[in-house]
Amino acid sequence: MFQESLPLDQPMKEQILRSLYEITAEVEAIRHTLATEDCCILSRLEALQKRILDVQTTAASFYLKSYLSAYTPHYTDLSLAAKHLAERRHGALIVIERNDPLDGLLHHGIPVGAKVSHMLLETIFYPGNPLHDGGTLIRYDEIVSAGNILPLAERVTTKKKLGTRHRAAIGLTERSDALVIVVSEETGTISFAINGQLHVLRP
Repeated sequence: MFQESLPLDQPMKEQILRSLYEITAEVEAIRHTLATEDCCILSRLEALQKRILDVQTTAASFYLKSYLSAYTPHYTDLSLAAKHLAERRHGALIVIERNDPLDGLLHHGIPVGAKVSHMLLETIFYPGNPLHDGGTLIRYDEIVSAGNILPLAERVTTKKKLGTRHRAAIGLTERSDALVIVVSEETGTISFAINGQLHVLRP
């Protein structure tokens, strides 16, 4: 799958560079402490891990918006729906079609044919709704169908154990240029998959 190249805008690049410089300085300080002092560095390593995750989340949010902007005008609705679903621990699988047609890769979906709105997406993924377990397909400004079955990943490179939603998101993006937003009902984590890779938006 072709790996897209999206440049960071200058303010975002400067923000990330500042964060990376601070992380580099902290790594050097921890290394110096370990070499010269006999003390525990676990808490400093935990703080360092959090700072790295913060940078990753910031960059992932920027790239998600960039990846979606040319294919749907409803980025705000999608991000708001994901945020509300994550807060309630309602699992979700939102598929955004880009250049590649997805009709041959999704199966057994129920037609919806409605304009994208965060309220409708939240309703679709409400636990107990017959459509909440499948993927919802968005094509530009329309919710085309819901309850779709996606192909599962053929290969998973992460060491973390992934649930069916995450494996389905990776699987579809291994076979197409689609972007898939995933909300975990177990952790409330928001992720997105593209090019067969999963990126965390909110740990």
